[in-house]
Amino acid sequence: MAAGDEAAAASTVAVSLNNNDKPRRHHHAASRKEEKHHHRPWAMLTRFHAGYFRISLALSGQALLWRTLTSGDNSSTAATELRPLPLVRSLPSAAFLLLWSLALLALLALAALYAARCLLRFHAVRAEFRHHVAMNYLFAPWISCLLLLQSAPFLRPDAPPYHLLWWAFSLPILALDVKIYGQWFTRGRRFLSMVANPASHITVIGNLVTARAAAKMGWHEGAVAIFAVGAAHYLVLFVTLYQRFLGSDSLPAMLRPVFFLFFAAPSMASLAWNAISSSFDTCCKMLFFLSLFLFASLVSRPALFKRAMRRFSVAWWAYSFPLSVLALASAEYAQEVRQAAANGLMLVLAVLSVAVTLALMLFTALRTADLLPHDDPFDHGRPQLPT
Repeated sequence: MAAGDEAAAASTVAVSLNNNDKPRRHHHAASRKEEKHHHRPWAMLTRFHAGYFRISLALSGQALLWRTLTSGDNSSTAATELRPLPLVRSLPSAAFLLLWSLALLALLALAALYAARCLLRFHAVRAEFRHHVAMNYLFAPWISCLLLLQSAPFLRPDAPPYHLLWWAFSLPILALDVKIYGQWFTRGRRFLSMVANPASHITVIGNLVTARAAAKMGWHEGAVAIFAVGAAHYLVLFVTLYQRFLGSDSLPAMLRPVFFLFFAAPSMASLAWNAISSSFDTCCKMLFFLSLFLFASLVSRPALFKRAMRRFSVAWWAYSFPLSVLALASAEYAQEVRQAAANGLMLVLAVLSVAVTLALMLFTALRTADLLPHDDPFDHGRPQLPT
């Protein structure tokens, strides 16, 4: 009997150990499956998302800045033209053409990758559309297109192809407006107080860029209508983010660079209203001064971005576009007031914008392995953010 009891006990222990080992084997199998998945050729499409259009957005904004500083405002409807700066007047036109071409190539490459993602990973695109941060970057490719259109060296705003391209790039923005803005006040889980975050400024910037392009074509009424939609939602978004309702602070540390969009929105609003009113009036100056205040508030708090700067990521590109737009607004302001202090401010912001963009291009070229990290917050295969 004793021998039988010992055998039964040994059998029980063996079964218990085998059962305890099953979860461990299952975990290892899942890990091997996940590792194998990430080495598949199409794994890049799973980790690629609309946030990578920050690159094209930054390059397009930089192209518009160079176009403005080197050749002035090419709008046929502006009352006064922005004369080229003496310090950049001597820059060869080939430099601007190279930058504009680079921005166009980057946009086309990113658009091709995203089109492949839509075809092969549509479930990830659908999840991205429901993500409270990622959905805002669906505006980015169309904003990039409009910025490149406004800085195009071979098209004038009064040309029919310009008008056709404006419609092609603006209609998706208006469609996204109806979808996202409607969710902000009609769906409980999508109320603005639940999903607001600094990246939400991109939705506003999309309307303001569209309004500016329409004003350059002489479509005054349409420009005012689109500007009104963007301005109204910007006021609501600004108050919501200042009060920090639930959801407005649910931003991972690595995405902190998008806080720079706080001053990008009023900067673009000043540029849009300048195009509509054909003068950098008091309203434009108020928006520009608000941008300067928000910019100073952010750069005086480097600890806010300390964790985001520990490792290079595509989120760093969020620094470039807001600086380019702020430099553009400062150029318009300097042209209006014609003072030495304003010219100095414009020069500092323009140099800072160019330096940041060049540094980001260098980092991107040297650290390509970090462009598609496995711990990206937008990785919908392993969600890290609440939706």
